[in-house]
Amino acid sequence: MADYFVHESSYIDEGAEIGEGTKIWHFCHISGKAKIGNKCSLGQNVFVANNVVIGNNCKIQNNVSLYEGVILEDYVFCGPSMVFTNVKTPRCEFPRNTSDDYHQTLVKRGASIGANATIVCGVTLHEYAFVAAGAVVTKDVPAYAMVTGVPAKITGWMSACGDVLKFDENDCAIDSTGRKYQLISGQKVKQVSSEAKNSELVTQAS
Repeated sequence: MADYFVHESSYIDEGAEIGEGTKIWHFCHISGKAKIGNKCSLGQNVFVANNVVIGNNCKIQNNVSLYEGVILEDYVFCGPSMVFTNVKTPRCEFPRNTSDDYHQTLVKRGASIGANATIVCGVTLHEYAFVAAGAVVTKDVPAYAMVTGVPAKITGWMSACGDVLKFDENDCAIDSTGRKYQLISGQKVKQVSSEAKNSELVTQAS
């Protein structure tokens, strides 16, 4: 007996790997070569294509399609109706529809993507990046960065727990959990608190 929940209106193709405690709600379709981790939640009308990998404890809201080439690490949030792509130059007359045509999109641990945002394929959203609702991401987003607009640009920084970081004259900030962050040259943030499980360095914005 499956140790995950699937609503009766959803389709799970043979071969799909689904972790313990995951919940798949109404009208979803999970392809046969998809891999979904433990304790994930997939809302109404979610599509997961072949070779997509979803980590543990991810939340995929209604009307999200994860196309081949998308990889989500643990604790990723995908807001309602946000969009992934996997081909940079699509043409109907000259299809680009094989695995070799698809560009990888990597969303690292703890990143959040707001409602109706678009993630153009081939980018990486680094740890705890925050993409605002309606933003269009066309390049990599550094860890802890908040990006907004079309195309998306860095407009601030956010802690792992979701606090907007306010840096002092020494370029340091402390979030509501007591974790400390250091802003480096205005381009990257380092989590330096001894309370943090892992100190993660933000890669410089491209």
